[in-house]
Amino acid sequence: MRFSKLFGKTLRQAPSEAESASHRLLLRAGMIAQEAAGIYSYLPLGWRVLKKIENIIREEMDRAGGQELMLPVLQPFELWQQSGRYLSFGQSLFTLTDRKEHKLALGPTHEEIITDLAHRYVQSYRDLPLLLYQIQTKFRDEPRPRGGLLRVREFIMKDLYSFDTSEAGLNESYRKMAQAYTNIYARLGLPTLMVEADSGAIGGKDSHEFMVITETGEDEVIYCPNCSYAANAEKAQSIKTVATSRSPERSEGEAEQPLPLEEIPTPDCQSIEEVANFVGVPPSQTLKAVFYSADGALVCAVIRGDLEVNETKLRNALKCSELRLATESEINEEGMVVGFASPVGITGTKVIADDSVTLGSNFIAGANKPQYHLRNANYPRDFQADLMTDIALARSGDSCPKCEGKLSCARGIEVGHIFKLGTFLSEKFGAYCLDGDGISQPIVMGCYGIGLGRLLAAVVEQSHDDKGIIWPLSVAPYQVYLCPLHVDNPELASTAEDMYKKLQEKGIEVLFDDRDESPGVKFNDADLLGIPLRLTLSPRTLKDHSIEMKWRREKEVQILPLAGLPAEIHSVLVQSARETQGS
Repeated sequence: MRFSKLFGKTLRQAPSEAESASHRLLLRAGMIAQEAAGIYSYLPLGWRVLKKIENIIREEMDRAGGQELMLPVLQPFELWQQSGRYLSFGQSLFTLTDRKEHKLALGPTHEEIITDLAHRYVQSYRDLPLLLYQIQTKFRDEPRPRGGLLRVREFIMKDLYSFDTSEAGLNESYRKMAQAYTNIYARLGLPTLMVEADSGAIGGKDSHEFMVITETGEDEVIYCPNCSYAANAEKAQSIKTVATSRSPERSEGEAEQPLPLEEIPTPDCQSIEEVANFVGVPPSQTLKAVFYSADGALVCAVIRGDLEVNETKLRNALKCSELRLATESEINEEGMVVGFASPVGITGTKVIADDSVTLGSNFIAGANKPQYHLRNANYPRDFQADLMTDIALARSGDSCPKCEGKLSCARGIEVGHIFKLGTFLSEKFGAYCLDGDGISQPIVMGCYGIGLGRLLAAVVEQSHDDKGIIWPLSVAPYQVYLCPLHVDNPELASTAEDMYKKLQEKGIEVLFDDRDESPGVKFNDADLLGIPLRLTLSPRTLKDHSIEMKWRREKEVQILPLAGLPAEIHSVLVQSARETQGS
């Protein structure tokens, strides 16, 4: 491709609204163009990268035994009603009506469609196992699209669905996909961490995310340096210690006997820190009451004062589709006072308690009236819970649930998510098959997704410098950037044209910068576009019948003879590809 004919222009500065490194660099490199919030066009250079990522994914899916198909973007809304998942997807689900007033959905995912197909085409255990996948556009009405391709409303996704006769079969399909994903990331030069994750709106019992650890990631990963435990912050657990007071008369971990409940004045003390300091106890000796609206109903979440509520865990525990903090007026309407509320004496409001309230005694809690708190509140003597479970955020420094080592945290970008769906969808859609004894059993399902645009952005986030992108050879838009300087020199221009032709004849992908621009402009664009290998032809090198070769990620320049150059470059590229795959 001649640079002079390339559709798209490089920019010296990124638009002010560009947030992440990948967003800035992809816009500046002319690889994507924003059309609206969370909606992007892929320009020729970006599309070439995306297609290479797609081919790598397709090769690994096929190698694992997958069969590719194509499912419709438009989906009958009745299928979403049948599954019930239109509630969990909520406003993220794009819907429309056709001219006959028939309601349709733009597919955010395709479990409903594929399960309906399994219901129609799978009859017995002899038809299984199956791995069916597609690479296709999805639509999700994200409330806050951001970070360029990292969070969008229209995106291309590879989604694969596994169908098995048993949990053991599902576990094997899950293992195959986990390995296939690992292979994909290795071929992209992306170091990833497989972490436990929340299944969210997709559903199912178990799921894992693949995270690229980077400071710019929007997700928080909790992991143990001493063992294999790693989880998304939404899912992570930790060992909670027993809360004790500062009383020097008691040894550490020794339980206090419940003392009589008493009301104490706490003037102008509303926060946990203010109350704890005023009463003279650590925050772990207090109870925090946080009020939420769960699908419109007021809920009181109770947790020890030194911990924070994990809203994802709370949403899952409540099995609600919409969860938000309650307003002060909503709390007051139920007869409770913000800053001085507690579960003690609550009637008519659902109480969800974190299990930390059982790891201690004689807590300080709100008295449900202004300027007063209660001393010596104990569960279950003084208050009860409609549900007791883990709703706490795990934090760096907490004890690991597997080995009791100290947990650490890092930022990450999710580049893949795999789910064990089980049978809840197959049961709803009547996707059963006859087992070896002729008994009808629900098909056991899994689903496995990778967003291609996000994967592309993650590669840039992981591999760039202050000059631009550094593409790995496996997905670079072109392998070689042929950069002749001073093309007004007829002999140099002729040599460059001849070299461009011969490199292409060797099957090498070349971006030929045939523009009459200054060396500075050409070198800046070469660094910005991040093509792995730059070949620079100048009047000086032409005089010596040589050319400069420089890898984008290295500082050193090598001088190669022009004679036999295409064969030499082909050999260099093949060797580099082998070394990358070997690593």
